Amino acid sequence: MVDFQCKSRYDWEDLVEIIRILRAPGGCPWDGEQTHLSIRRCFLEETYEVLDALDRDDPRDMCEELGDVLMQVVFHAQIERERGRFDVNDVIDGVAQKMVFRHPHVFANTKADTSDEVLVNWEILKRQEKGQKSTADAIESVPHTLPSLWRAEKLQSKTAKVGFTYTETVDALKKLEEEVRELREALESGRSADAPHGVKEEVGDVLFMACNVARMEGVEAEEALHCACDKFNSRFRAVEQSAGKPLDECSKEELLALWRKAKENLDAKSV
Repeated sequence: MVDFQCKSRYDWEDLVEIIRILRAPGGCPWDGEQTHLSIRRCFLEETYEVLDALDRDDPRDMCEELGDVLMQVVFHAQIERERGRFDVNDVIDGVAQKMVFRHPHVFANTKADTSDEVLVNWEILKRQEKGQKSTADAIESVPHTLPSLWRAEKLQSKTAKVGFTYTETVDALKKLEEEVRELREALESGRSADAPHGVKEEVGDVLFMACNVARMEGVEAEEALHCACDKFNSRFRAVEQSAGKPLDECSKEELLALWRKAKENLDAKSV
């Protein structure tokens, strides 16, 4: 039994102490074995669960899932405390210093009356803070671990700020059509998917340009694809329910007819 006073309500210091105890000798064997890499996926999953709660506007789940993310922050900070490199107080100080530095219109004498002005100042200060001397430095700093469509959107947004973008969306669409033609050529060529200008590369180019078209129209490509997935789910369920037999027993013509019917019915309901 560890030396810890259970309470009816805990605060920040209690959470930090709980994680320290779990990691310490005599604490939890599982918690004590974890590293940054072993629980990396947990951090990502907890973050997505917060986003799900936000999308559903569920205050109970928001509170719980935000707590799980906070626990992940404290856990990673405790690992570093044990290694003697920093602790959770350094994390708090660092983000507080950053917020003060990046809001000179609040904490200093810089003027910013609109959100657009705030964002311009934020980008300038962020580059200054991180020692980024060029746009290439700025786009390289975009995390490679972001979902690919989200990463593409951020790269395109940063280069667009220095004029490296299409003037009209229709021009980006023409480039997308060109990339689709190149994808078709790669498919028809028979070369390996991983070869230069193979299917893998050309599919990537198509997705990148589709994201650019979406960005130029103010659409989040990641969200648009989620909506497309939801639409596909609904149509497929309708196909399966109306088939009257297992889908693998249906001919291609039957499946196509079922899909068209499902699409027409669902589109009619959405009008």
